[in-house]
Amino acid sequence: RARERRARFVGKNGACNVAHKNIREQGRFLQDVFTTLVDLKWPHTLLIFTMSFLCSWLLFGMVWWLIAFAHGDLDHSTRLQREPAEAAAGSAGGFVPCVTSIHSFTSAFLFSIEVQVTIGFGGRMVTEECPAAILVLIVQNIVGLVINAIMLGCIFMKTSQAHRRAETLIFSKHAVIALREGRLCFMLRVGDLRKSMIISATIRMQVVKKTASLEGEVVPLNQIDIQMENPVGGNSIFLVSPLIIYHVIDKNSPLYDISPTNLHHHEDLEIIVILEGVVETTGITTQARTSYLADEILWGQRFVPIVAEEDGRYSVDYSKFGNTVKVPTPSCTARQLEEDKSIM
Repeated sequence: RARERRARFVGKNGACNVAHKNIREQGRFLQDVFTTLVDLKWPHTLLIFTMSFLCSWLLFGMVWWLIAFAHGDLDHSTRLQREPAEAAAGSAGGFVPCVTSIHSFTSAFLFSIEVQVTIGFGGRMVTEECPAAILVLIVQNIVGLVINAIMLGCIFMKTSQAHRRAETLIFSKHAVIALREGRLCFMLRVGDLRKSMIISATIRMQVVKKTASLEGEVVPLNQIDIQMENPVGGNSIFLVSPLIIYHVIDKNSPLYDISPTNLHHHEDLEIIVILEGVVETTGITTQARTSYLADEILWGQRFVPIVAEEDGRYSVDYSKFGNTVKVPTPSCTARQLEEDKSIM
């Protein structure tokens, strides 16, 4: 009976399958409020965006109503409604409200909205009668600018996050192991669907598996870097067209003792591939990730060519991006292959 397949550490779409639980120091998230807002999901961000404006409007609406109530503007407004002719004479005679045309909390709330969003309908205005009203006007404008800056900056950062660009960086669904230059190699294909390039693109690979030390310490997710090689040398790649990235399975490789017969018995084996670079159009660093489990590694196969020259330019057929063909490959480990070569 086959053993149950272990959970992925990194999903095929690059999402990390790690749940953070029992975090006691929740206050650390509030020390970086902006990053916390950017990391929230869109419904939560829009809810906070709406509530921040509504709460500020209601708060300052209450302040404006209290100023009008303390100055007696509400009583004067009532008298203006009852006796229009006397009110006109009285207003010209000497009584000046702090804010004109405030009759109730509703009108104070509307004036608060007009102040904060800089919309003036001409019906309400601050007079020179109350210095406190002028001070509140200044404070509300500053608060409104701060809220606008934070919320608009947060929405801009969410819409331009680096992982959006990573959606067009693709990896082959399967990895393959086959001979290249007489040596067993682990190979995968990576490509970029956009014409705008990823500048200074680098790629690296790690093996994540459960290990135990000589002292008996069990490391459930031990991350081991493995050397990558690519057609242009080093870890830097020029990703203008799909490339086949490969890792030579030598004595320093974690795959040194893996053969096609025991490959699928390594349920704890997971190979993570990480591609990083700078987006040419925005200058933001992006990262694309994927992983390969043991049953997603094909032994004795090779990727088919997908780049061809047509009408004086190179054409890439992405319909064959993940296609492979069988090739003659020894059914032994890299260790056994090297030992056989040394004997010969």
